Formats: sequence, structure tokens, C-alpha cells
Amino acid sequence: MGVFLAVVLTLVLVGATVLIHYEVLRGIPRLVPHLSIPARGQILVVIGGIFFAHLVEICLYALAFFLMHNQVGLGSIAGEVSGGWLDFFYFSASTYSTLGVGDVFPKGPLRVVAGIESLNGLVLIGWSASFTYLAMEQSWERRGGPTPPA
Repeated sequence: MGVFLAVVLTLVLVGATVLIHYEVLRGIPRLVPHLSIPARGQILVVIGGIFFAHLVEICLYALAFFLMHNQVGLGSIAGEVSGGWLDFFYFSASTYSTLGVGDVFPKGPLRVVAGIESLNGLVLIGWSASFTYLAMEQSWERRGGPTPPA
């Protein structure tokens, strides 16, 4: 039963993070043209918005890990863990980014969520990279600057 609940929670988390990412990426192009700042500053706003989306998504997974570990009993994170919020955020960030340092690791059904978080983070990071490239290309076209290779 624990694995089933972990899979359901994982599907909810993937759906929520994709929705968050979509809405942020949808909102950025609506905001940037109205800013009276140079093109470089506009690209920084794009990067900042994307970074913010990733942080929110990492925090969402961290909250799920915290609840699974402390409240629901669907596994735990082990290793160099004191049990504070920073441990869950650190574990989520290293998992989401596929860094996987190894000093903190999942046990029990929580492993399912951690495994899918890596795939989810990889997809969302790739989506962010392509979005940033398109924003840079549009910025170059508006300024008549360097044209990227075809």
C-alpha cells in the first residue's frame, strides 16, 4: 500500500511541477516586453523567473519528503540528516538536479518519489534551457545582434 501511495503522490507532484513551470514560462514573455530595461536585464529577468520556478518546485518536493518522512511514514531520508527542513531541501535539490551527492539517501517507498523527481527535474531543466535559448534568440533579433548558427 505504501508504494501505491508513493506513486500517487509522485504523479501529483509531477503534475504540479509541470503546471508551475508552464505558468511561469507562460508569464515571463508577457512581463518582459513591458519592462523598460536593456535587453541584458530582460534576459536576467527570464533567468530569474526560471530559477524561481525551479526553487518552488524543489520546495514542493522537499515538503513532500518532509511529510512522508515525519507524518505519513512512507519511508525516510537517511545518512547525514538532522531532521530539519534544510535536510529535506538539500536532498530535494540534489535529487531534482540529478547531482545525487550520496551523503543523504532515501529509504522505503520514498525512493519512488526521489527517482521520479530526478527525471522530472531533468525534463524541466531541459525545458528551461530551450526556453532561455528562444528568449536569447528573440532578444538578438530585436537588437539586430549576433545571429546564432542555424
